[in-house]
Amino acid sequence: MPGRAVKDFSLPATGGGTFKLSDQRGKTLVVYFYPKDNTPGCTVEGTDFRDRHKEFARAGAAVVGVSRDSLKSHEGFKAKMKFPFELLADVDETVCEEFGVMKLKNMYGKKVRGIERSTFVIAADGVLAREWRGVKVPGHAQEVLNFVKAL
Repeated sequence: MPGRAVKDFSLPATGGGTFKLSDQRGKTLVVYFYPKDNTPGCTVEGTDFRDRHKEFARAGAAVVGVSRDSLKSHEGFKAKMKFPFELLADVDETVCEEFGVMKLKNMYGKKVRGIERSTFVIAADGVLAREWRGVKVPGHAQEVLNFVKAL
């Protein structure tokens, strides 16, 4: 819910480190949750954020992607797509649950539990500034960028 402080969290990140939300204070943070590495929609979404990365940085914002995939999977996906930002491995779904992005979805007629594509902008003071849920990929990264520039 926009306007509330986001609880601190830490997750394993690509590049061998641990990402801590509290370490990001003082800058705007874009956290995008996506269902799975190396799938068509998630690849397009990641490359859209990649292609606008310099503009996000100029606007004072960092970007991170989060999914339930393993760190090993993330490292391969990041390298293959040349992402200039880190991917965070939430294999036990702790942060996914905190942000309420786990949903029952229909996959080929079966109900499966997975991540609903969602993006959150956390302001420099750690307060949630905006959220998008049930994201449609085309144009989304640009919409997020426009919001960040207007902060």
